Amino acid sequence: MTIEPVKKKPLPAGLPREWYESHNRRLKAMRLAISLLDSGTYDARRATNRKIRTMAVRTGVHRPSNVTCKLVRAFIVSNGA
Repeated sequence: MTIEPVKKKPLPAGLPREWYESHNRRLKAMRLAISLLDSGTYDARRATNRKIRTMAVRTGVHRPSNVTCKLVRAFIVSNGA
């Protein structure tokens, strides 16, 4: 049994630029948080900027900013770990 990937839909047009930036930042942070959780980093305190950026290189994601790193830690905390 194979699972089909979710089909991407275009983003809605006409929203402020900040909305698109925030949306893409959340998606990037979510991907990084999932990768960190899969690799065994369950504690947000252990998810340093360096560790998050190393994971970004490993997964082929552009280098995250400090704000994105903070958001990654927030996602890990909200995971209940």
